[in-house]
Amino acid sequence: MVIAAATASGKTEAAFLPICSVLVSSDAPASGVRALYISPLKALINDQFRRLDELCEDLDIPVHRWHGDVAASAKARVVSRPDGVLLTTPESLEALFVLRGPEVARILGGLGWIVIDEMHSFMGTERGAQLRSLMHRVELALGRRVPRIGLSATLGDMDAAAEFLRPGAGAEVAVIVSGDDPGEAKLQLRGYLDGTDAEEETDSSSHAIAEHLYTVLRGKDNLVFVNRRSDVERYSDTLRTLSEQRQVPVEFWPHHGNLAKDVREFVEQRLKEGAPTTAVCTSTLEMGIDIGSVHSVAQLSSPPTVAALRQRLGRSGRRGEPSIMRVYVSEPVVEPSTPPTDQLRAELVQTIAMIDLLGDRWYEPPNTGLLHLSTLVQQVLSIIAQDQGATPTRLWRDLCGTGPFQHVDKDLFGTLLRDLGGNDLIRQESDGLLLLGGLGERIVDHYSFYAAFATAEEYRLVAGSRTLGTLPILRPVLPDSLLIFAGRRWRVLSVDARTKLIELTESRGGRAPLFAGLAAEISDEVRQRMVELYTSPVVPHYLDTAAQQLLAEGRETFRRLRLADTPALSWGNDTVLFPWIGDRALDTLGVLLTQAGLTTWRDGLALTISNCGPARLRAVISTLLADREINASDLAATVPDTIIEKYDGYLGDRLRTLAYASGHLDLPGALAALRRIVDQLPEHDTNPIDGTPLPEPGYAVLDLETTGLSPTHDRIVEIAVVLMDRHGAVTGEWNSLINPERSPGASHVHGLTRTQLRDAPTLRRVITEFTKLLNGRILVGHNVAFDLSFLAAEFARLERPLPLLTTVCTMRLDQRLNARGRRSLADCCTAADIPLNQRQHSALGDARLTANLFRHFFDHSSGFDSIP
Repeated sequence: MVIAAATASGKTEAAFLPICSVLVSSDAPASGVRALYISPLKALINDQFRRLDELCEDLDIPVHRWHGDVAASAKARVVSRPDGVLLTTPESLEALFVLRGPEVARILGGLGWIVIDEMHSFMGTERGAQLRSLMHRVELALGRRVPRIGLSATLGDMDAAAEFLRPGAGAEVAVIVSGDDPGEAKLQLRGYLDGTDAEEETDSSSHAIAEHLYTVLRGKDNLVFVNRRSDVERYSDTLRTLSEQRQVPVEFWPHHGNLAKDVREFVEQRLKEGAPTTAVCTSTLEMGIDIGSVHSVAQLSSPPTVAALRQRLGRSGRRGEPSIMRVYVSEPVVEPSTPPTDQLRAELVQTIAMIDLLGDRWYEPPNTGLLHLSTLVQQVLSIIAQDQGATPTRLWRDLCGTGPFQHVDKDLFGTLLRDLGGNDLIRQESDGLLLLGGLGERIVDHYSFYAAFATAEEYRLVAGSRTLGTLPILRPVLPDSLLIFAGRRWRVLSVDARTKLIELTESRGGRAPLFAGLAAEISDEVRQRMVELYTSPVVPHYLDTAAQQLLAEGRETFRRLRLADTPALSWGNDTVLFPWIGDRALDTLGVLLTQAGLTTWRDGLALTISNCGPARLRAVISTLLADREINASDLAATVPDTIIEKYDGYLGDRLRTLAYASGHLDLPGALAALRRIVDQLPEHDTNPIDGTPLPEPGYAVLDLETTGLSPTHDRIVEIAVVLMDRHGAVTGEWNSLINPERSPGASHVHGLTRTQLRDAPTLRRVITEFTKLLNGRILVGHNVAFDLSFLAAEFARLERPLPLLTTVCTMRLDQRLNARGRRSLADCCTAADIPLNQRQHSALGDARLTANLFRHFFDHSSGFDSIP
């Protein structure tokens, strides 16, 4: 049975009141746990434990918790006298099988129901595949079928939900959907301009948002949802600082999964007690944890999904009051160099699209095409550990033949077992029995085995005797560095790599740390609704004045770029493609075009194809559509990194590419988009203003002067670029001194002094202008690898992506064409009879010499196209 109803509508009671009635009326003696409740969150289990314990207290029905924070003594009581209701997580149920396999049938012997809460959070995930396997293994252990009940507030596809709950028999599942009106909701979408100052590293929009949050939320209970844990820390710190500056009690507190249990529970308790409290949180407070009634909810930036938006909105508006949500969206200031995707105000329009779809009661459907091979690996190891060995026939029958992995046939399963054997995860005895291999034993013996998903290596953060939480180490953390954590500012006292411990002390400064995490996948429906919004004249009534202006700007850009008529536009020498499809199909489209020889990268909701006009793109797409042999697995084989899920690294190439194709590619969606796009593209590339043919991209001849030879430690002090067309004619020059913000270093080489560089612009100030010069051009340099290494280091310091460049090295050309070992520019020019009187040992002088040398190679070959 599936029960779908709004948050706080009584789904738990709807499931457990009938269960309790049956348990009370039964005269059968206790013979094991009678009802199993499975939740995605330990905190939700703790809440439901209190609710069910109250419900069952006078019924003489025991209620037990079983998860990682429960004392061993409490678990021992369940093992010795199993009865009543057991609340657990998939990971703890996995541990029960691995550690107490022979006792599972006794412990769960009286099981009459399995209840899955927040079922939507499991669907289409590796954790969901693990849960389905565990439910099937419970039934195998008991030798009978156990009724299942799924609860959720945000199910969009009821057929998919029924099939998830009972694989292969979804048609037999009863579905109960509440027809109640979700009630009144008050909504405001506020728009902001992102006034980030590159020199000052300040963000005026985030401060303006924090000021508004402080003003409207103080004195009440609220939830502020953000999509990244680093933003939780950043906004919590800003709001705390505002409170302290104004000498009022702090009401703003952080809440996310990396904070210690007592830190999170402190915030939850404040909310329950009704003390004015605003929790700045991620999805940790999105689900049905009992925190009492909150006055309002805020969402900073576009919500990750429509389902998440519904969950978050549903956290307010209890006790007959309307739900209140404020959404804050910041868009960049538009300049002439701003990419088209940013000019479209895409985040604002995406947010409006999600709100529209929420009004239609539409939610994202799960990805049901996944093979879940990583989780199948885990389940193979788990069953072998559970029974101290298993035959291949039994494993395939229990997991694939009658189990939830029915899409894996015997051939694929045999390949998987051979891959595991080749990696020492399993080994086979002479009688055919499969046992754990050496590596398999070490994997299963580690506590992290019970989770189907991978977790990053984390350090424990301690201040004095108190543990604040954990931090994944994505960048080095050094003593005396400053960070913001648990809503406070800290200085790092020490870092112990052996014990994974970071000691902190309070500080006045700090920056929010980085946390691991992936952005949610945007669906086809959201992108298609965005197109409708761009072409509609209707202005939603819930937009504030600034958001209305941003929407008008986005619509004007959409009209000006004629995106209703064409999916592609020229941007310099590149083409920006707008297919208006979901992320999975869009990524697949990028892989297709890359495989076809185009340099392609993702830019939000669009693809940018480098050095390619719309007409050439049409020709490439036409060729792709004519290829009848293309398939998702072959396409996945061209992706550089297909290790995504926890155990993918133990799969061979065949299975890994199959797993990647099933989970991360949407070939039918991508091909359908190409068929729709191809006839809208021009057959010839022309200037949109006067209709003349567009010029082919040319060359940018580059030279740098630096403080030294190490890209890691040294800096650029001068840049020069000579522009050439495809026929070798010089079309322009650009040159700039660069303030390295340190000693000029090797002045005896480049001739530049501290005084000359003091008033020069920093690289940050000229980086946009410099990048434009490279746009669409082939980069030429003498020992160009040296120049690229410095550019890569400097771009990384500025946290900007280095443009994807095709390069030609005149030093390598000389070695190839003349079979000589000359290296210096002067020697190469002398051998080519190029006078050196232009050379002033400056970047511009050397760039001019390099351009002349390059032209020399052109004159002595059959044209630039033949130059390697």
